[in-house]
Amino acid sequence: MLRLAACLLAGFVLAGPAAAQTLRYGMMEDPDALDPTLARTFASRMVFAALCDKLVDIGPDLKPVPQLATSWELSPDEKALTMHLRPGVLFHDGEKLDAAAAKFSIERHMKMPGSQRRSEIAPIDSVDVVDDLTFRINLKQPFAPLLAQFTDRAGMMVSPKAAERLGDKFATAPVCAGPYKFVERVPQDRIVVERFPDYWNKDAIHIQRIEFRPIPDATVRLTNLRAGQLDLLERLAPTDVAQVKRDAKLKLDSTTELGFQEILFNPNKAGSPVSDPKVRAAFEAAIDRNAINQVVYNGEFLAGNQWVNPKNPNYVSEYPIPKRDVAKAKALLAEAGKPNPQITLTVYANSESPQVGQVIQAMTKEAGFDVKIQAVDFTTALDAADKGNYEAQLYSWSGRSDPDGNTFSFLACKAALNYPKYCSPEADAALQAERGTVDPAKRKAAWKALADQVLKDRPGIYILHRKLLWAYSQKITGFVPYPDGLVRFTGLKLN
Repeated sequence: MLRLAACLLAGFVLAGPAAAQTLRYGMMEDPDALDPTLARTFASRMVFAALCDKLVDIGPDLKPVPQLATSWELSPDEKALTMHLRPGVLFHDGEKLDAAAAKFSIERHMKMPGSQRRSEIAPIDSVDVVDDLTFRINLKQPFAPLLAQFTDRAGMMVSPKAAERLGDKFATAPVCAGPYKFVERVPQDRIVVERFPDYWNKDAIHIQRIEFRPIPDATVRLTNLRAGQLDLLERLAPTDVAQVKRDAKLKLDSTTELGFQEILFNPNKAGSPVSDPKVRAAFEAAIDRNAINQVVYNGEFLAGNQWVNPKNPNYVSEYPIPKRDVAKAKALLAEAGKPNPQITLTVYANSESPQVGQVIQAMTKEAGFDVKIQAVDFTTALDAADKGNYEAQLYSWSGRSDPDGNTFSFLACKAALNYPKYCSPEADAALQAERGTVDPAKRKAAWKALADQVLKDRPGIYILHRKLLWAYSQKITGFVPYPDGLVRFTGLKLN
């Protein structure tokens, strides 16, 4: 009897760690395409952090650190970057990551129809294979943000064999060189990945399986975490911070994001009052960014009026956050001949964005605006932005370590994420200037020139910079918050 009891006890103890090998990760949104060339959402980047290693990563201090590339050198004229790959790296299908595969991935980002990476690495002229593990990137002109671009999806390597076999269906079964390999996706329900046994840094990967679960409602995500149905959630609602701090079963981590929250306008929408720059200026004058932060986000976020937050060294200090001025807003509307403009504001159908919309609705009403709120799911909002089928939209961007990643794709003529179709020769010249040198003083001058034009034209209004908030089980150890909002699974344990 004692022997049987001992066996049962041993079986029970062994079952614990085995059952704990699945990390259940609650996300605010369901990702878009799981193809690093085509993807453009924050949620997809969270999944790619498990699936697809990059040439270069960033540390918590935002400095570049080796990942698939172990070292690199920039030529004296800043027009060639030579990169050396880590030996022995395999893709999930067993194919070898070599210089030819790296060349394939970069050229895929450059040339594939629908690529969201094309504008990010547009200054690349060609890629040469130097030897099995070395390749050289030749640039049309110096390009300061190149290394920073390689810390995100432009630096993700895909298996050439899988990409050629699957074609435009690659997103249905992505094959990369990350710590986890793709298992399945059930839209709006879950994405499942499993530990890749031949990962180059496999000894640092301790969790066997990850289930990414999209749950748009922040309250429902937290309820699931507290009930033990999730182990980790991202974008905790700021109003729930105190509740998590009181819960002995949970931990909390945070950092300020690299990105921004803004209101995008569509000046090209036929008959819309936002086509008038005075109306857009009036809209900005009617809002109070700090009040939005206090009412909706419990004061946890950071008000801002630029593509980087006011604490960032690249913030253009000559343009501080403007104060609310309802009288000015009314005067601008009168000058425009539109004292009571009607505008539809599209927001994401989650637990926070509609609240932001309602606060903005109330503020702008005092100036004469009639703002209608339209709440739609994330992918619908993105599709509407793509097609120009919106008037104003509350938009969030997770941000990049180099400010170019927060500006060029949104503000350059014909850039991939330039939903307002904004095109200014002066802004384009400033963007080319900041990209064309690594000299900090010259780049600072370029950011000032960009702000001179964009903050006057207002294709959008920057309003906030979010604090990234993670809540997770006490069973998790090794978690480190990164300002890009992505979890590094290296060293993460679920005990």
